[in-house]
Amino acid sequence: MMIEEISGSDSFIYHLDPRIKIIIAFLFSAMVAVSNRFVVLIAALAVGIIILFSAGIQIKEVFKRLIPVNTLLIFLWLFLPFTFAGEHLFSIGSLTGTREGVLLAFRITIKSNAIMLMLIALTASTPIFTIGHAMHQLGMPKKLVQLFFFTYRYLHVIYKEYARLVNSMKIRGFKPKTDLHTYKSYAHLVGMLLVRGFDRSQRVHNAMICRGFRGKLYSLSSFSISRADVIAFILMAGFILMLGILEWTQTT
Repeated sequence: MMIEEISGSDSFIYHLDPRIKIIIAFLFSAMVAVSNRFVVLIAALAVGIIILFSAGIQIKEVFKRLIPVNTLLIFLWLFLPFTFAGEHLFSIGSLTGTREGVLLAFRITIKSNAIMLMLIALTASTPIFTIGHAMHQLGMPKKLVQLFFFTYRYLHVIYKEYARLVNSMKIRGFKPKTDLHTYKSYAHLVGMLLVRGFDRSQRVHNAMICRGFRGKLYSLSSFSISRADVIAFILMAGFILMLGILEWTQTT
């Protein structure tokens, strides 16, 4: 299921101008990334949850997309409290956990989830190709926009190729084990993906040149700023500014 299919098309967030959503998501993510106060981080997380609900996104799909991020955070929790210098908090055998390490891991966890919730709300309420055209209209480099388009378009193609190669290995009786044969088989699998991906890119490039591609992507849709876009931007900009004031006040 594509991520833009999990949002309700009748939600307020869905109808906002994609350029406004990109700007808001960028400012929000930057503010959360540099913040350290828990009151600021928890407020950002709460707003991310509210925006997610207002976008009409299915909760089950949100949890599925948060699993990879939080899986990495589990490894962070396993190592960071024991490797960060600070006040002794607890011990597990010969390992000593520090208060500063736990707080840092907690901050990173809140930051990661808050930013991910905002990005999910953006991508789930806006078709991917619309996001690409909005990036172009915001003045982002053309090569970056084209890379965004082609990565999304052919990521699924590469995955289908990977699934086809895995199925062919299973048909030939391959069963993964912890031995040298399995490692070699997976190495050949990765190599074949790289080779076939390169061949596919050459064919796509030649096909685009034959169709007159000159490095510019065109869009049949046009964007316009409405009153709702202005109100949404003012509200979110005010909230982000409030977060900055809270963080700056604590710092000084």
